[in-house]
Amino acid sequence: MLEVQGVTRMFGQKAAVDNVSFSVDRPAFIGIIGRSGAGKSTFLRLMNRLTDASRGEIRVDGHEILSLRGARARQWQSSCAMIFQQFNLVPRMDVVSNVLHGILNRRSTVQTMFNLWPRADILKALEILDRLGIAEQAPKRAEALSGGQQQRVAIARALMQDPKIILADEPIASLDPMNAQIVMDTLKRINEEDGRMVIANLHTLDTARRYCDRVIGMRDGRMVFDGTPEQLSTKVARDIYGADTSFNESATSTSIPEDTTADRAYARLMLS
Repeated sequence: MLEVQGVTRMFGQKAAVDNVSFSVDRPAFIGIIGRSGAGKSTFLRLMNRLTDASRGEIRVDGHEILSLRGARARQWQSSCAMIFQQFNLVPRMDVVSNVLHGILNRRSTVQTMFNLWPRADILKALEILDRLGIAEQAPKRAEALSGGQQQRVAIARALMQDPKIILADEPIASLDPMNAQIVMDTLKRINEEDGRMVIANLHTLDTARRYCDRVIGMRDGRMVFDGTPEQLSTKVARDIYGADTSFNESATSTSIPEDTTADRAYARLMLS
């Protein structure tokens, strides 16, 4: 389904992504971990065609996507939705319009200028928001929502594209533990229920272990680990992050403490 072969991205003499190769034969949930500057975000931008590779190939269902240009590249971006750490919503625009912007490239210039949307598209956007537990937020401005709600709006916008693959670049980095759990649970449900591949850059090991089918570790642009969550030991993590024995992964945990019963009940309510 996905084949990455020798993908490299050079910035001057420095390789931000250095000869990365792996393959995925099913719509799995893939986590990419590593310290800042490891090449995680650059790799996702290469996949989404937001930047060009220096060499290598990425094939999806047998089709090479790094060579795509113009309309064909934009068509690929519709099949490979991107979710960003900072949400990238239009703050003063209402939530449902932000979701509809997921299919903006399918609209004519006149329709875009006058914000004209077919009833079927509006209903689809509302259905997606309802699925993600935020339908009641549809008429509000995006800027009025909490960070966790805004990230779910960004996920809804991605689903509006009906993509094969969802790329999530540090989707919970700016969220508190409760909202981080809600967002990750949402992405996992989409992966399992819709059969969509999810590739997420993550900054915490407990999140990678809990949600991912497979974990890829990057260091200085290169892949240094490719395995199951169970294989992601503290020793392996130290190697990925280039840390010594003082490394303590619990300091970066996003887990909700066991005694926060009310918070867990609230999270279940938001996902029901």
